[in-house]
Amino acid sequence: MEVKISKTTTVHPSSPPFHQAHVLPLSHLDNDRNLDVSFRYLRAYVSSPNRPPVAADPFHVITAALSAALVPYYPLAGTLRRCAVDGRLELHCASGDGVPVVLAAVDCSLESVNYLDDPAQNWIENLVPDPDPEKRLENPLILQVTMFACGGYTLGAAVTHPMCDGLGATQFFNGMAELARGASTVSVKPVWDRAMLLGPRDPPRVEFPVQGFLKLDKGFFPYSESGEPVVRQCFDVKDEWLDRLKGFLREHSGSSFTTFEALGAFIWRARVKATGTPDHEEVKFAYPINMRKLVNPPLPPGYWGNGCTPIYVQLIAKDLIDQPIWETAELIKKSKRNGMDEYVRSFIDFQELNYAQGINAGKGVSGFTDWRHLGHSSVDFGWGGPVTVLPLSRHLFGGVEPCFFLPYSSASGGSKDGFKLLVHLQESAVPGFRAAMEKFSRQEFDFC
Repeated sequence: MEVKISKTTTVHPSSPPFHQAHVLPLSHLDNDRNLDVSFRYLRAYVSSPNRPPVAADPFHVITAALSAALVPYYPLAGTLRRCAVDGRLELHCASGDGVPVVLAAVDCSLESVNYLDDPAQNWIENLVPDPDPEKRLENPLILQVTMFACGGYTLGAAVTHPMCDGLGATQFFNGMAELARGASTVSVKPVWDRAMLLGPRDPPRVEFPVQGFLKLDKGFFPYSESGEPVVRQCFDVKDEWLDRLKGFLREHSGSSFTTFEALGAFIWRARVKATGTPDHEEVKFAYPINMRKLVNPPLPPGYWGNGCTPIYVQLIAKDLIDQPIWETAELIKKSKRNGMDEYVRSFIDFQELNYAQGINAGKGVSGFTDWRHLGHSSVDFGWGGPVTVLPLSRHLFGGVEPCFFLPYSSASGGSKDGFKLLVHLQESAVPGFRAAMEKFSRQEFDFC
């Protein structure tokens, strides 16, 4: 499948958002080394018979809405640079800044590629900008509109993660969509104030033992590759299978578990086993927790910086493989209790005290995140929200093999139950992991 790029346009704010060039500080969460990557994802939109004639050109509508949105969200047009003093990122804003937007096309319909509901197809990568790692700080946001032969299109985004997390990016895109639908201003006013709201305490103090999960090694790059190809794989997860798994765990442990806890424990074990991780190596289950309302005082509604803190569950590989799966699910369940103000403040203060030494989570990290209820489908530019939302990044929480829980495309008409599981695996681990998923579908619980 060939994706043909026709042009790249730089979109500027529709009116001057400021009068003088200035520098904006980022928070210590924004400067977490694990977030020093670009996050790439896309939204797929079908052609709508209700599309007004003036909105017939999605590229025009999106670039006009972006131009208006860049007035309140002008930092997205700035340039990230490293401070000479400590190496932390800061944002430089100057007149003339803008956001690159790529226009492309493919000669097929969205229906013919199943509305991109199968993310394992490699050509999908070409629907989203992939900035040069050496230059990605120059443009914190790059967009791509790709038109399909059916009149549908995709909106791909590459967002430099230190600028915002998924919730912050969705706030921006929702504001942009409001403007496209005719609003005169965004309904949620963006709040910056990052250094003040999520800065270290004075004096900084680490009262929660976050150092038990984090390591100090300036020479370690969190997203170093093993040398073996990593591939995307997508699996169905039916409600009936989940109910039986949770029932099995409840029967043996006496405790109830959420889908994330139960399935997360199963996938983590299956992945570590399939990769043949040495028995003595430390492995980690990592996931984000939204701390916007957990900190004291809570962050204001318009805060759009990184507002999630990573939570880790840590085991020796042999213990993970050998122990009953409900014990692993229980560890994940208990780890949620760490989602409190002191954990977040200690995490920030640890970053303040040790940033120069190179904070990372070490090797053996498996990142998990649940996209089923994040509100991505609310981004409606005037003729309906996206039918499919798909992440393409594979660098998450310091690991190169993330796992996403994703809803099925709404273009399927609700005919599918459950959801889809998107995992990134070393190529040699695919057969073993696939065998584990087949056992899961047959409810063969031989891992107790």
